Amino acid sequence: MFPKTLTFMVPLLLAAACASPEQRFRIEPAPVEQTRRIAVGTLEVRDVSLPTYAEASEILIEGADGALTPAENALWADDPRRAVSLALADRLGRITGATVASEPWPLEEPAQAAVHVRVSEMVARANGTFELGGQYALSSFDRVIRERVQRFAITVPLRAASPAGIAAATGTAVSQLADTIAADLAR
Repeated sequence: MFPKTLTFMVPLLLAAACASPEQRFRIEPAPVEQTRRIAVGTLEVRDVSLPTYAEASEILIEGADGALTPAENALWADDPRRAVSLALADRLGRITGATVASEPWPLEEPAQAAVHVRVSEMVARANGTFELGGQYALSSFDRVIRERVQRFAITVPLRAASPAGIAAATGTAVSQLADTIAADLAR
């Protein structure tokens, strides 16, 4: 019995050992070029809501027929929802100088305001662009700021229709969203 099992297992183990490992790509915010003051000193970034297809670990690209297909041997390095939330919080903190953290709020004193982002579109398009769209809400329990909901539609070029190109475009789009939110909070 053992030799038959071993004969069956050896090819499977060899095939697994020869399979190419999947590359993992991070979402990184773009470098900060200018800073701005905002109306609050502390800001909580609530968990970003993504469409189901964008929450998957696979990096997707739109085909000519409109279907979203996974890029070969490429995954996001982190859970996309968490990665977008953290990248947004990081960028907002760096450009505003405010104390910014993603949910759950880590400090004893509550944040003066919170930003809630609901993404409805997060797609690397077949036409060579990356689209990030949806809405964000600014809330403040103590009414430190005027509460409001704003729509956003961001389009950035894809440098390449590759996982690295999609990751870079995602980081650029998230950075532009952070810049938009910071500008709104500066009013």
